Amino acid sequence: MEDEIKFILDSCKEAMDNTLEHLKKKFLNIRAGKATPSMVGSVMVDYYGSQTPLSQVANVNTPDGMTITISPWEKGLIPEIEKGIHLANIGFNPMNNGETVIITVPPLTEERRRDLAKQAKTEAEDSKIGVRNDRKSANNDIKDLDVSDDLKANLEADVQTMTNNHIAKIEELLSVKEKEIMTI
Repeated sequence: MEDEIKFILDSCKEAMDNTLEHLKKKFLNIRAGKATPSMVGSVMVDYYGSQTPLSQVANVNTPDGMTITISPWEKGLIPEIEKGIHLANIGFNPMNNGETVIITVPPLTEERRRDLAKQAKTEAEDSKIGVRNDRKSANNDIKDLDVSDDLKANLEADVQTMTNNHIAKIEELLSVKEKEIMTI
């Protein structure tokens, strides 16, 4: 019985931790004004007939805060990289000089910053819903246990504490991301 309880609590914590990690990855894709290699992390390139992540066919660098340079390992990939950037629909217009693909990251307008902050809030809300769903699942598993009602109540309190901690972390991540987005 003790193993079953431990399993329920551990799997609930793991699910909530995974939700936090997913949110962190989502936040990396929300642009905050400064050019970073992760901005093109979702770009896939047609590499000899198979869709391959950009990072596996080229070096991605940011020489300054407003420019992303992509140096393909094979010069023939430049048109495919440009096409991949357009298909990824990330809002950038790539140029090339024959050897590298250059993306100039335009500065964010106030309206765009607000939109990005809203997007960050939406991602955070989705994560909170995920954490609450994990809580519900764990509580359902606890209800199915063949233990005393007092022990069930204590376990549900433990799950609620875990939920509160994870939601607080989500709020903290959101606060940092909003500050990052709104800073000019």
